[in-house]
Amino acid sequence: MDGQKVHEEAEALAEEEHKEPVAKNDDAEESASSDTQEEESVSSEENSEVAQEEHTLEDSDALAQIANMKKNEAADMLVEKTKHIINDAEKQMEACKLLLEEDLKGYHEAKEALKSGALDESEELLTVLGVENEEDEGNKEDVVVFEAKEELPPFIVKEVSSGKFTGFLMGLVAGILTFVGLVYLATEKVGMTLDVTKVPSADTAKQVFGWYATVFGGKPDLFLGGAFVLIVSLLVMWLVYIIRVSTKASANLAFAKEQLSDAEAYVKKKGSCKEEMDKVDAHIQDAIATLKSYEVILHEQNAKLKRIMHIEGHKENSAYHDKSREEMQHTRALVDTIKEFMSIPMSEEGKLSGKSTLFLHSAKSKLQKMIDRLY
Repeated sequence: MDGQKVHEEAEALAEEEHKEPVAKNDDAEESASSDTQEEESVSSEENSEVAQEEHTLEDSDALAQIANMKKNEAADMLVEKTKHIINDAEKQMEACKLLLEEDLKGYHEAKEALKSGALDESEELLTVLGVENEEDEGNKEDVVVFEAKEELPPFIVKEVSSGKFTGFLMGLVAGILTFVGLVYLATEKVGMTLDVTKVPSADTAKQVFGWYATVFGGKPDLFLGGAFVLIVSLLVMWLVYIIRVSTKASANLAFAKEQLSDAEAYVKKKGSCKEEMDKVDAHIQDAIATLKSYEVILHEQNAKLKRIMHIEGHKENSAYHDKSREEMQHTRALVDTIKEFMSIPMSEEGKLSGKSTLFLHSAKSKLQKMIDRLY
């Protein structure tokens, strides 16, 4: 007997040793799978963080480059960046609106499915069984589920101009005025009155422009004096052009910075609107799931009410069996709770309604108590 017992224990140990590697292999595979999932999760988080860091670095690098750029180029770059962040904000908002529209459509469908599939029937059965609703429903109106907050006016990104064209026009006018002024000064000095209705003769031109040659101690010389007048006029023209372009570049850069700051404030407001819409979106999704659960439970409760009517017949509510009246009261509580929730708007001025959140929590709590009672 002892030998047989030892033999059986040896076989049992051998079987356990044979199974243990398999179990270890299974544990190793599960561990490897878990490690892989964790690595993928960590990798995705790292990628997200890297993307955010790259975006932040890109923005900071762009701002840092301004110090090494010409003012007009810096202004153009800031304008492009402003366009980029505005377009991104608008795209995100539009995507959020589309998602919210789909959710609202799904909510209305779930609401109608609940009413036509179970809720209306529950109320009819409860009325027949003598379990009336104490609330007055005669003045109830359709509820606006979601009322969007007043839209922010669109942000129009304004371009900046280099000022070169206006600088050229202003320089041209200044050059012409300088030329005319120098000619007038020369005529005063030589005691001559020009007839502006006629083209001056060569002698007249020599006397007028030649006077500037004598200023430098030379003899009257048409070409030397004319060259002086032309150079001075062109110099004035160039100075006016440079001043205009430089002033415009400084103004453009200041404007571009201010516009970028305004755009960031606008995007921040848009972001807060999107956050509120995301909260409403999550609330609607939760509400849809709750409505569908109510539809299933009320179907089951309706079957119980029909069974009560079939077996116990029609009589005063107090005459029904205690368990039957308990089912009626549970059904009445479910109907009243979900109807109360559906009568509350989900938003107030574009924000998630705290009252709707509270009533949804109450509806879910009531539903969970019913499920706990059933199981």
